[in-house]
Amino acid sequence: MTDSEFPDFQGLLGGLDADSRSSLAQPSGVPENSAIVSTEAPGFASRRQMREAGAYRPEIAPAAGTRPAKKSKRTRARDVVRAGVVKPAPGSLRRKLSSAGVMTVVVGLFASLTLPAFADQDGLAQNAEPLDAQAVEITAATTDQSASIRDTYGVTNAADLRKMYADAIRQQNLAAYMNSGARELGDDYPWPDQLSRPQGGGLSPLNYYYRECVDFVAWRLNRDAGATSAPFRWVWSNLAQGSAYSWKREWESNGWPTGTTPVVGAVAWIPGGNHVGYVSGILSDGSVVIEEYNYAVDHGYSQRIAPASAFYYLYAPPR
Repeated sequence: MTDSEFPDFQGLLGGLDADSRSSLAQPSGVPENSAIVSTEAPGFASRRQMREAGAYRPEIAPAAGTRPAKKSKRTRARDVVRAGVVKPAPGSLRRKLSSAGVMTVVVGLFASLTLPAFADQDGLAQNAEPLDAQAVEITAATTDQSASIRDTYGVTNAADLRKMYADAIRQQNLAAYMNSGARELGDDYPWPDQLSRPQGGGLSPLNYYYRECVDFVAWRLNRDAGATSAPFRWVWSNLAQGSAYSWKREWESNGWPTGTTPVVGAVAWIPGGNHVGYVSGILSDGSVVIEEYNYAVDHGYSQRIAPASAFYYLYAPPR
């Protein structure tokens, strides 16, 4: 550094007389017409006054007609610090401290956000229940809830659902049958409310499908033979195996009598068709009264009067 950068504060140059200080403050090579400004160091009552007054140092007045060279604030501050007289400006230190404080707060914020997940593991371990005990409680609660649901709805399996469906259909069939007047006409078929094959129904005790023409005629042959309950005399296996169109062949294969003359109690078989009925009467004009199922009424009872020549007759098998 150059001599002009030495500060002239009280206590630093106080041991020199005025002439000595003047010689130190006036560097060699300075023009004679340059003026010395503030060569005396003022006295300070406190450090604060010294800071407020700033760093006093002799400055060379610029020559007339010339502009002094400007120094940046950073350069002036560095010069003062190097002289060992003035500490860094409090503002810059405060800014540094403020920056450090902000960083500390930010780091602390991140730390506080992450601590709850891990900080109280000991407390969690003390309050936690054994896994075995928890499993027992969950199992008991689940069992009680399942039992409550079963008690509320009452449905246990698919078989129960099918039975409920079948019961509902049977109720509808019975209501329709009772409104049809079939009983009043003389129908004595014992299973008029059972599900038909299209409704998902199965086989009757005679092993024909419920409410088909063959099941009704087989029932009448059993009634005439005196077998109105199990064990029945005539069933699918010993009467006629197959649909109605094959019954004439079955009769002939068994050697049972057949013919073209109507007889009460005979089976009325339609040539070339797939239907059988029961001959319940013969009128004076030679026509016949036929009782049947699944002809005029879908899977239901009906009666009709027809010419005797409309049928071929399968007489009741021997008992």
